[in-house]
Amino acid sequence: MRKFNIRKVLDGLTAGSSSASQQPQPQQHTPGSREPEVQETLQSEHFQLCKTVRHGFPYQPSALAFDPVQKILAVGTQTGALRLFGRPGVECYCQHDSGAAVIQLQFLINEGALVSALADDTLHLWNLRQKRPAILHSLKFCRERVTFCHLPFQSKWLYVGTERGNIHIVNVESFTLSGYVIMWNKAIELSSKSHPGPIVHISDNPMDEGKLLIGFESGTVVLWDLKSKKGDYRYTYDEAIHSVAWHHEGKQFICSHSDGTLTIWNVRSPTKPVQTITPHGKQLKDGKKPEPCKPILKVEFKTSRSGEPFIILSGGLSYDTVGRRPCLTVMHGKSTAVLEMDYSIVDFLTLCETPYANDFQEPYAVVVLLEKDLVLIDLAQNGYPIFENPYPLSIHESPVTCCEYFADCPVDLIPALYSVGARQKRQGYSKKEWPINGGNWGLGAQSYPEIIITGHADGSIKFWDASAITLQVLYKLKTAKVFEKSRNKDDKPSTDIVDEDPYAIQIISWCPESRMLCIAGVSAHVIIYRFSKQEVIIEVIPMLEVRLLYEINDVESPEGEQAPPLSTPVGAVSPQPIPPQSHPSTSSSSSDGLRDNVPCLKVKNSPLKQSPGYQAELVIQLVWVGGEPPQQITSLAVNSSYGLVVFGNCNGIAIVDYLQKAVLLNLGTIELYGSNDPYRREPRSPRKSRQPSGAGLCDINEGTVVPEDRCKSPTSDVKDNSFSRSRSSSVTSIDKESREAISALHFCETFTRKADSSPSPCLWVGTTLGTVLVIALNLPPGGEQRLLQPVIVSPSGTILRLKGGILRMAFLDTTGCLVPPAYESWREHNVSEEKDEKEKLKKKRPVSVSPSSSQEISENQYAVICSEKQAKVISLPTQNCAYKQNITETSFVLRGDIVSLSNSICLACFCANGHIMTFSLPSLRPLLDVYYLPLTNMRIARTFCFTNNGQALYLVSPTEIQRLTYSQETCENLQEMLGELFTPVETPEAPNRGFFKGLFGGGAQSLDREELFGESSSGKASRSLAQHIPGPGGIEGVKGAASGVVGELARARLALDERGQKLGDLEERTTAMLSSADSFSKHAHEMMLKYKDKKWYQF
Repeated sequence: MRKFNIRKVLDGLTAGSSSASQQPQPQQHTPGSREPEVQETLQSEHFQLCKTVRHGFPYQPSALAFDPVQKILAVGTQTGALRLFGRPGVECYCQHDSGAAVIQLQFLINEGALVSALADDTLHLWNLRQKRPAILHSLKFCRERVTFCHLPFQSKWLYVGTERGNIHIVNVESFTLSGYVIMWNKAIELSSKSHPGPIVHISDNPMDEGKLLIGFESGTVVLWDLKSKKGDYRYTYDEAIHSVAWHHEGKQFICSHSDGTLTIWNVRSPTKPVQTITPHGKQLKDGKKPEPCKPILKVEFKTSRSGEPFIILSGGLSYDTVGRRPCLTVMHGKSTAVLEMDYSIVDFLTLCETPYANDFQEPYAVVVLLEKDLVLIDLAQNGYPIFENPYPLSIHESPVTCCEYFADCPVDLIPALYSVGARQKRQGYSKKEWPINGGNWGLGAQSYPEIIITGHADGSIKFWDASAITLQVLYKLKTAKVFEKSRNKDDKPSTDIVDEDPYAIQIISWCPESRMLCIAGVSAHVIIYRFSKQEVIIEVIPMLEVRLLYEINDVESPEGEQAPPLSTPVGAVSPQPIPPQSHPSTSSSSSDGLRDNVPCLKVKNSPLKQSPGYQAELVIQLVWVGGEPPQQITSLAVNSSYGLVVFGNCNGIAIVDYLQKAVLLNLGTIELYGSNDPYRREPRSPRKSRQPSGAGLCDINEGTVVPEDRCKSPTSDVKDNSFSRSRSSSVTSIDKESREAISALHFCETFTRKADSSPSPCLWVGTTLGTVLVIALNLPPGGEQRLLQPVIVSPSGTILRLKGGILRMAFLDTTGCLVPPAYESWREHNVSEEKDEKEKLKKKRPVSVSPSSSQEISENQYAVICSEKQAKVISLPTQNCAYKQNITETSFVLRGDIVSLSNSICLACFCANGHIMTFSLPSLRPLLDVYYLPLTNMRIARTFCFTNNGQALYLVSPTEIQRLTYSQETCENLQEMLGELFTPVETPEAPNRGFFKGLFGGGAQSLDREELFGESSSGKASRSLAQHIPGPGGIEGVKGAASGVVGELARARLALDERGQKLGDLEERTTAMLSSADSFSKHAHEMMLKYKDKKWYQF
């Protein structure tokens, strides 16, 4: 990893070092000659990189556990991740280094500790008493595969079952093995000729800790007496066992089997089950066995004082229910409820009032872990409604295709979005509070509002409140509402250019101040939205169609309104406002029968009710041209002050006035250059074929590595700019190379040409070939005139060049402060006409809120341009390169953002080689360069983004957002901001045995496990069986131990350590006392001998 520490020393020499690295250009000069020196405050010590929090549903979950006293839920995954959930806003992510799948989790109830069992046969003890949990001990089994674990409540001895059918016992305090082993051949009957299979269940009799119930996969169950070391009873059934559960009185247990049956057994009658139930089997009339069903994967047996017991199971449906969704079945007395789930069930747990197995369980909820969701069912309410989930687990409801992150937003934004989003809440949830409510919130030091916007494959957009490392959904917008849906699969319009997900969002452009939102979708469509707090019904959805054409040869364009030569401003040909259409153009095929002038999606032609929130203002669609589908949009920008939206693709650029609903500019990329085109273009290939599908946006497989062209920029081949997986190439290789896509767009108020004496509105356009072109914007006055007079747009002739495709542009004033694009502050536009007239009179043309307008005209600006290879700071209006930094030679920048941090600004970059870098502005001094993570899949490339105040995020898995910070201050405050999982809670009292049970026996029998499993009685375990690995969690966790068996012992041991010195002193004093006692006894003995024979009266 490169480090730039040496550069701190050389801060003063920046000018020299930066100019030395530049290629000589005649117009270029160093900052020393004429540029005013900007005081830069950011230094390397302001930067530090660390992960903050992970949000979303745990990807590929595999295990579940619940602490009924602490009220904390744990979820393990197939990639070795561990997610812990307490009250809403308290959650934590940990990772096992091996990355092996978590097969089972067991809380040390109310101890602030958790045992995880992994598929690589390791057990780990996690300390949850610190804000970032850590592993205290690990144990690696060398000769046997771990299949099942059981830790009785308030015990320190963990039973570990293996594939060979043996049970080993682990002391969770020291994480060492006991010498006590239950061998499979001792457990089963000697007459049995076959191996009983792996251990699938271990539990102790709720009323007698000395009796252990062992379930073998083959169908054998053994009740083992721990003291006498022999099997008391053996229960056999000819179907494989999946799970076992006790009745709390310890007289009966229930087994679930692979043929969809449940068997209930009396402990003392092992010959046959008391009852056999097939919950989903069809009962045959002539008393025959019901038809076999699918396996019942898990069963739980929970009792209640007030009524019938609950039997809850997953699986067991009959084989003829093809296509039926996975189900959880709740049997309560004579009623059976079948609850359908959206995804397959991974595991479920019944939440009960008591942690004691020998008391009435009083179940109140069932937590169901699904493949892609977490559902909590209220057992106490009729109809078993689900609880409303307060965790942000719905990020992946539809696959995420893009995201944007905004820190330090206007303060009124989150309340505004929340109020419109609150109306979208579903009804029918349980009335009760969410029962998983353990832990405590952290102390949020960050007070600024943060918003994350996610775009999805189904065309939906979600706004999230991400302030102070939490995440909560605010509002959801469905962009597909403006289009006609195809009724059935065969009815797909022939114009579809993607195989699936035609509404998938590719680019989001949002102005937080004006609340204007613009999206580009995969079907080459753009929708502009305004925010309103009032419901409206629009009769006709305003719509424009645009032909973006790529022509090199001098054949006349089929376009009606061909752009005039550069000498006359384009807008001089006054654009006639196109009457808003509610249907696509009628000319659907050209003279040669090729599809032409047809958009890819059909806009609704019926009135559309728009709820409060974001409301469609204008739909723009690119159309087919001569049999060639429109190319996907690669760049997009909206400006509320100018009333303009601009977008581009590999064919060209279009500027639209969304107030007048008119196309202002429609140019091929090459035509933007005019006579200044520096490239030799190949004639365009006649080959035509379908466009690659945008569906690739969604189905990116986990762990797929970028193909061999890893170091090739994603924008050098424009088709890959959308990071979609090509199903077929839409252009030949020659054509591809010569195509130049629009890759960056930025509206600003700056100097358009070298001769300009004052800033004016303009649009800066960056392309994939590293060119920056400037388009001048001539806006009419505000108010009424803005809607009547045309906006005039014309290429200015200004061209700048960088290495690599252009990613981002921004502007600084002479003091080095960011000049934001002009915006119009948000106001409600759905108001009555009278009010509107008054508003219009008040409202003149919005002034740019950029600092430049308030400064003297003669002051210059800096343009900051970041490409995939380098960054340049250009002085304006002179257009001299003031500073230059080559960011990477061998890789390319995926994301570059100009962000504010510690009252200053910097350029933050994420490279495909995994490096995160920051550079000071305007001098581009390297401040941070950390190897963070390699680009392992396109999801990261597509979703990585930086924002202000040192925040960044990306989609780490299809269901999770990883947030990180590059700010040293945030790293320091992180510990305070994180929530606490463990809170000291009194353990509930054990159930009362009652007078008669105490008198006649029959209450719970306790067992001295220490005596049985300790080294003194059972000896030492074989060393080759398992290897102990101390964890990095250290002593920190032990210090916090408060109560319970493990806690008390650990505390005692710690107290001994801390008082070691005193004990040492005590030992010395004891030795001294012993020696004095010894001498005293000698003296006493001598005295005794001396006076032994004397009579009492002789003394």
